[in-house]
Amino acid sequence: MSVSALSPSRALGGVSGLLQVVSLLGLVLLLIKAAQLYLRRQWLLKALHHFPSPPSHWFCGHKWEYQEEGELPHLLKRVEKYPRACVRWMWGTRALLLVYDPDYMKMVLGRSDPKAHVTYRCLKPWIGTGLLLLEGQTWFQHRRMLTPAFHYDILKPYVGIMADSVRVMLDKWEELVSQDSHLEIFGHVSLMTLDTIMKCAFSQQGSVQTDRNSQSYIQAIRDLSHLIVSRLRNAFHQNDLIYRLTPEGHWNHRACQLAHQHTDAVIKERKARLQKEGELEKVRSRRHLDFLDILLFARMENGSSLSDEDLRAEVDTFMFEGHDTTASGISWILYALASHPEHQQRCREEIQSLLADGASITWDHLDQMPYTTMCIKEAMRLYPPVPVISRELSKPITFPDGRSLPAGILVSLSIYGLHHNPKVWPNPEVRWTWEEEMGCSLDTKPFPCSLSGILIPQCIHVRGLTPNVLTLVLSLQVFDPTRFAPGSTRHSHAFLPFSGGSRNCIGKQFAMNELKVAVALTLLRFELSPDPSRVPVPTPIMVLRSKNGIHLQLRKLSDPGGDKDKL
Repeated sequence: MSVSALSPSRALGGVSGLLQVVSLLGLVLLLIKAAQLYLRRQWLLKALHHFPSPPSHWFCGHKWEYQEEGELPHLLKRVEKYPRACVRWMWGTRALLLVYDPDYMKMVLGRSDPKAHVTYRCLKPWIGTGLLLLEGQTWFQHRRMLTPAFHYDILKPYVGIMADSVRVMLDKWEELVSQDSHLEIFGHVSLMTLDTIMKCAFSQQGSVQTDRNSQSYIQAIRDLSHLIVSRLRNAFHQNDLIYRLTPEGHWNHRACQLAHQHTDAVIKERKARLQKEGELEKVRSRRHLDFLDILLFARMENGSSLSDEDLRAEVDTFMFEGHDTTASGISWILYALASHPEHQQRCREEIQSLLADGASITWDHLDQMPYTTMCIKEAMRLYPPVPVISRELSKPITFPDGRSLPAGILVSLSIYGLHHNPKVWPNPEVRWTWEEEMGCSLDTKPFPCSLSGILIPQCIHVRGLTPNVLTLVLSLQVFDPTRFAPGSTRHSHAFLPFSGGSRNCIGKQFAMNELKVAVALTLLRFELSPDPSRVPVPTPIMVLRSKNGIHLQLRKLSDPGGDKDKL
């Protein structure tokens, strides 16, 4: 009787003891983790002490400064204040060196450091381990395998395909501006560049510019870009298991599935066509294969073909990089030309003298538009399609000024900062201050106006001055195509729209051709001007996008001579 009465109390005592042990173990593990984080922070502070940075919060890092001022405006302040490079703290135990100096860029890109794992691993569920994420000998094998897909003999006939895709987009624009001359162009350009890459690299038949599935793919890419950037800035989303349990993790998974459905359909369709009688022999007899056929016929050095996983990774990588970066480039180039009508008109005259009505544009034409090419490059200086790339140092490095870093440090190569660095590019932009006595509160607002005929894209309020004085700093983009005139000199790593070193963009010639074709045919069809009520706000979301879209006013040209009819 007494034994049975004591059993429950003994059981409770056993459970209580177990909970105490578990609690103690949890506390010990927590203390060990805290010690690891503390030691990590101390190591970072010591490793980066040669490089300056604004004061940072011990836990949040520089998060609030970037949120308050905006990613790119805050970056440009740092570029002006700190020479060559500075430190950015993402949070208490993650920091990176932000580089925007050409000598530093040359040193880092000239090495074989891997892509920053903590950054690029977030891309893996989406694009797999393709050329962008591969490292070492495997990357070299894939790069060598895919290089023939961008041979000149392959690229030449693509010019006609690019032109056809651009004309489909311009025909849509004609219909749309007949009702409203204002148009958001980034979405349309994205569909056009997707259409182009599908036809050129993946042997796709028909147009995807009116296909709803293609539009859902574009939206999935946009969602994934935002989700990945958001995750990189959130310390609590770094663990894969925790992230998968969050609403953003579920959204990311659904977007990946949509993107994969699109690429799987492309691969399946091409394989089915190759099964048709005579098609396989026809493809094998070609002197040069296109991108997808190279992958399907590929044999690695050990004699094995690419696995289905490797095949889809390369298709996902090139489907994204082959359309999203060029869409960004074309959209911002058109905006830059719209904002500078004198340069737009000079480009148009050059193209008209070369192409007349633009009924046909060929490979040979692309090297005969020097001023248009200068304007394209200057626009890409102001608005680089890929604003930042990252590396993780695999061994110590010492820079030309004597400062050094140990292995394991993350280096963020800010191409946007490099292209706006006043020590690299004289007068990259001009600031103009205006003061007026006011009796109201002030906010940062877009302030579209014209100064000497040049659009001023943004107005920044400087806080903390006299309460009743409105002080505005107007940031004026200086658009100077003569920086890229034939014979002009600059540092070899001052202009990097396609990155640099051995891991530069494999499709840079393809991209430049598409930029020229799109700009040339658009300027023959329309006169462009900015929408003063919706000035774009550049923001780095994988590629350079605009927070509020890129809105233009289009006026159709009634004839090649330049007479205009507003629709």
